[in-house]
Amino acid sequence: MTTTTTERALDRTPVDRHRELGAFLRARRESTVPESVGYSSSTSRRTPGLRREEVAVLAGVGVTWYTWLEQGRPVNASEQVLSAIARALLLDELETTHLFTLAGVVRRADDVRQQCRGLSPAVHVVIDQLGPLPALVLNGRYDILAANDAYCRLVDQDVPAIADGDRNWLYLALTDPHWRTTLVDWRTHLDACAAQFRVAMADHLGDPLWTHQLTRLLDASPEFEQAWSRHEVRRPEEPLKRFLNPHVGVVELRSSSWWAAPQHGTRMIFYTPVDEAGRAALDTLSRRPVPGR
Repeated sequence: MTTTTTERALDRTPVDRHRELGAFLRARRESTVPESVGYSSSTSRRTPGLRREEVAVLAGVGVTWYTWLEQGRPVNASEQVLSAIARALLLDELETTHLFTLAGVVRRADDVRQQCRGLSPAVHVVIDQLGPLPALVLNGRYDILAANDAYCRLVDQDVPAIADGDRNWLYLALTDPHWRTTLVDWRTHLDACAAQFRVAMADHLGDPLWTHQLTRLLDASPEFEQAWSRHEVRRPEEPLKRFLNPHVGVVELRSSSWWAAPQHGTRMIFYTPVDEAGRAALDTLSRRPVPGR
């Protein structure tokens, strides 16, 4: 029997909350430095990080129960127990929220999150009016929902003309040589993108659209698969980004986001120059035709 692409992805990644939760806990346990929680790193340790029984003691839970949890068995955990495990593993706020999401437990302090599922015509008007500032709209899967002419000139490509199935920022960065060349520091952002995608996907485990997207990314890039296997989670960032344009050279811009939905949903990203050279470059590009039109 021929193994399909989707089946290969399912072999490499957990696709349900219990398996994903177990994999996340194991990754965090193995990355926890024993000394940071009061244990010594003796030479007798055969595995990195903490032992399962050490986590169980720190969290005040049974070793067998915690082992089942980490093995991805369908066991239930209360808010109090999850909080104790998060403290035992020294999880930060984002990692703790990710833990609760995977466990299907709502934290009392969290608001109910709803994502905006579509773009209104007004959004297209807004990003068009932002020129000469480049702007685009992404959803949580990194699908490019809209891009203004300034962004097309910046990346030297008619972005709306890219086929729907391929018009995904992360997929293009991993597979399209032109796109990758345009993004000067694309390797620097790869780990961050994988970690942010993991956080967003926690709310959509089992969703065929998200599973399909993850499958394509894993199949497209060994680098992405390696980053994904670390089970890291990060918040969206607004870093400086450098673009290599064939007409004006390297342009350094600051990325900023306006969210159309709370946390990891659809967002508008626009780029502003950090110096006079960047402003001059965007002004020069604004007088050029959109590539391919």
